[in-house]
Amino acid sequence: MIALLRVDHRLLHGQVVFLWCATLSPDCILIASDDVARDELRKTTLRLGKPSGTKLVIKGVQESIDAINSGVTDKYRMIVLVANVQDATALAKGCSQVKEIDLGGTKPSKGTHPISKMINLSDEDEPVEYKRR
Repeated sequence: MIALLRVDHRLLHGQVVFLWCATLSPDCILIASDDVARDELRKTTLRLGKPSGTKLVIKGVQESIDAINSGVTDKYRMIVLVANVQDATALAKGCSQVKEIDLGGTKPSKGTHPISKMINLSDEDEPVEYKRR
C-alpha cells in the first residue's frame, strides 16, 4: 500500500525520516529515480539516512511502476519518494494505487516559477486547479 507519494528534490532527509515516518509508520521507503538508481555513491549516502527497521529500496521510475503494479509491494506500508514532478506524474499515471501527490521542495530552474517558498513548477507541471488566474 502506498501511504504517501512525495516529491522532494532532497529525497530522504530529516523531515521525511522524523515527520512522515513517525506519522505514517512505513515499513518500506521506495526511492523512484533513474538518476539515483544509476549512482552508487548517492545510493550509499541515502542508505545511511534511512530509519532503522524500515526497508529502503532504490529503483528507476519504470522499474518502480512495474514493481508496484506486479503486487510485490502490496505487503508493505510504503512511502514513495521522487525528486521531481515528472517522475511523480509518471508514477501516478502508471500506478492506479497513487491517489495523491504530496509536493515538498522542488528546485528552481529555467522555465519554473515559485508557487510557494519551497515549490517551483513549470506551467506544464502545475495542476490545473492551482493555476494562477
